[in-house]
Amino acid sequence: MTFTEAVELVGKTMDAAGVAAIVVGALVAALFALDPRRRSGPEGDVYTAFRRRLGRAILLGLELLVAADIIRTVAISPSYNSVGLLALVVLIRTFLSWSLELEISGRWPWQKGAGSRAERARHDGGDRARADVHESERTTP
Repeated sequence: MTFTEAVELVGKTMDAAGVAAIVVGALVAALFALDPRRRSGPEGDVYTAFRRRLGRAILLGLELLVAADIIRTVAISPSYNSVGLLALVVLIRTFLSWSLELEISGRWPWQKGAGSRAERARHDGGDRARADVHESERTTP
């Protein structure tokens, strides 16, 4: 196997991982939304939690897809044309990522927001484990 073939295989694997992250994340978000134990609050909470989980899955998938594009473009065909096309794709995906981050957290990615534990739990759809993660992020140096 040549270097080019190996890099192409890595790129395709990263593409597959990105698509899988989006699909699996969408399925998990749907399963959580359909779980009757999660329907204790108002209907809007289920919808908000579903959107946040789905948004996180899409963000992860976009990051993996961008990584795959960078690997293939830089390692296989580093021409001005391919790098320019990569820059355009990364710009579009970055805009999508920022838009999703704004939808999920209510803040731009570069804005720090401590927020209370209760606010984070509410933003995460009442996901207590997620609120605990946020709490530990705030308390670690």
